[in-house]
Amino acid sequence: MAAFTYDGLNRQGQNVHGEVIADNSSQAINKLREAGIIVTEMKEKANNANKMSSKSGGKVTTEDVAVFCRQLAVMLSAGVPVTRALTTLAKQTENGKFANAIDTVAKNVEGGMPLSDAFKEYPKIFSPLFIAMIAAGETGGIMEQSLVSLADQMQKEKNLQKNIKSAFSYPRSVGIMAIVILIAMLYFMVPTFKNMMTEGMELNALSQFIFDASDSLIENTGTWFLVAVAIVGGIILIIKSPPAHILWENTKLTMPMFGSFLTKMVVARFCRTFATLLAGGVTAVEAMKSAGPTAGSDKLAKAVKDAIEDIEEGSPISSALEKSGLFPPMVTGMVAIGEESGALPELLDKVAEFFEEDVENTSRNLRAMIEPIALVFVGVVVGGMLIALYVPMLTASTSMGA
Repeated sequence: MAAFTYDGLNRQGQNVHGEVIADNSSQAINKLREAGIIVTEMKEKANNANKMSSKSGGKVTTEDVAVFCRQLAVMLSAGVPVTRALTTLAKQTENGKFANAIDTVAKNVEGGMPLSDAFKEYPKIFSPLFIAMIAAGETGGIMEQSLVSLADQMQKEKNLQKNIKSAFSYPRSVGIMAIVILIAMLYFMVPTFKNMMTEGMELNALSQFIFDASDSLIENTGTWFLVAVAIVGGIILIIKSPPAHILWENTKLTMPMFGSFLTKMVVARFCRTFATLLAGGVTAVEAMKSAGPTAGSDKLAKAVKDAIEDIEEGSPISSALEKSGLFPPMVTGMVAIGEESGALPELLDKVAEFFEEDVENTSRNLRAMIEPIALVFVGVVVGGMLIALYVPMLTASTSMGA
């Protein structure tokens, strides 16, 4: 990616100047044309180094963007011009990558580009929801309210993600621990037991298998390491492949035990995003176009897309969502009441809160259920190996005593 400075004319025929990020000049011109700017002169920046290179880089987190939204809202409500507010925030932002993006946005806005289009230049930092809310704030003159709503939405999304991770992190950690213990036993403990065995001592099939596995691991450590890397790499490639993604998306909401949990999660996310956009002044159809793809489920996104077609043909939102069969009756019922009362954003917020609390409670219950199962699994693996190692010695001791 390169930075280009430009001079041009906006839709009102005014001279504008700014900076745009693109792969090449042709792409830069196309981006500006889509933003309603006719380029009269363009130059690639001679020094494309980050002015804020002294700051640390790294990934821009949801929390970074939420803090930025709150700070920008405070400055705008105090009467600070948007370009000055952005420039000030760029200087005080610790993340160099984020600071550079904000600085470029400020320059583009100063050059005449709409704020939403300027943020759109950084899709990896600013989500479609963010862009839609900023555009709604510009159109409706409620920028401060839109920014605060965005910050609240991102904080709730962070809490939701935290609950999801906590539900799956423990079994993953226990699984890794079990593998490490198993390898350590094969590498260090089993050879010790093998040295204690006397010639002619009979071994059962399991004991013989454990000794053979230990010998193979010690003698061919490098080979087994490469095999493990190949297996892990293969699993990752399979998981990330399009067929696996399609299979996962088609089955994850109907899986035993976890399916209900994941359904509540994506429904909560959809309702929260939908409510935030509606409250920001975005039309129902446009709000659904943004909320569907960001819910975290291709299946739900497809259902929302189909619902939009029905709504555009005159169907109520509640009926269109109910038709998909994915949304619980509580959701469609509350949406119907919201449509009739004109309080759809508020009721969607209540639905989102209900399902977010349900996700939190479910994740807590899943942890409580999985923890003893995982510990029993580790105990069975370790205990089974120890029994398999001790049995031949006990059998030999009993035979000698007889």
